[in-house]
Amino acid sequence: MVVGSGLRYIELPRRDSLFLTPPSGLMKYKILIFHLIELIASAAIPNTAKKRFPDAIIVGVKKSGTRALLEFLRINPLIKAPGPEVHFFDKNFNKGLEWYREQMPETRIGEVTIEKSPAYFHSKLAPERIKSLNPNTKIIIVVRDPVTRAISDYTQSSSKRKRMGLMPSFETMAVGDCSNWLRANCTTKTRGVNSGWGAIRIGVYHKHMKRWLENFPLTNIHIVDGERLITNPAEEISATEKFLGLTPVAKPEDFGVDPIKKFPCLKSTDGKLHCLGKTKGRHHPEVDPLVLSTLKEFYGPENKKFYQMINQWFDW
Repeated sequence: MVVGSGLRYIELPRRDSLFLTPPSGLMKYKILIFHLIELIASAAIPNTAKKRFPDAIIVGVKKSGTRALLEFLRINPLIKAPGPEVHFFDKNFNKGLEWYREQMPETRIGEVTIEKSPAYFHSKLAPERIKSLNPNTKIIIVVRDPVTRAISDYTQSSSKRKRMGLMPSFETMAVGDCSNWLRANCTTKTRGVNSGWGAIRIGVYHKHMKRWLENFPLTNIHIVDGERLITNPAEEISATEKFLGLTPVAKPEDFGVDPIKKFPCLKSTDGKLHCLGKTKGRHHPEVDPLVLSTLKEFYGPENKKFYQMINQWFDW
């Protein structure tokens, strides 16, 4: 008998005599897990720590709270993750599977390995590549109001002051003549919006989500509400822990709020706040209300397509 998870397989002794009739899929899985735990407890299978391919991947969306999600999930001692973003399935695929495995932390049976690379969400190749490694991989996607996400994306880009100089205003990039800044991506306007600009294009979620649903069933995908991750982190983290098959440990008292950025932080037992780095929770520029209205109208029909696709609605 074989128990497998992705590319990890463990040979179990046959116990055909246990089954008077063939068990259902779910019951068979529970029985196998029971015997696996039994064998580990009896030292028949050594529960040694080793590097494993991830059980779950936070694939996006960029500037929606993926870093906060991962840091908050670390409250659960059974969740392990590599430090930096690995970007294997989009930028480093040529380095091979063994290189990818080496980037992972050591884990034991019963622990969950998670990788986070938010650019996977809008990658054309990542969904199929992840499926080819392990079709049972759990996919986690953090989404937020695409207008707010676009402003956050712009804020990050402008703060880096790229070699071409100071970026034009958000309004110019979103609805104006941005050809002098991004000539290749500012040639198309849709409903008055520069839909070719990456900050706008990433927020058309349904176009990217389609590729994920072509490779994974919706039951393997967990959608995290990026706004609720800020206002009610304990609830969002608990829901994600359950999706990962873990008993939730996150509680409201584990979180506090940065008094300056108004962004959620982890709170230790002595009351001290441990907040994300200075690049998180940046101050957003004030945006012309008419431009905000134009963007809201642009995203309206796109959002509805996304809601219907995932069978989940947001107040965007």
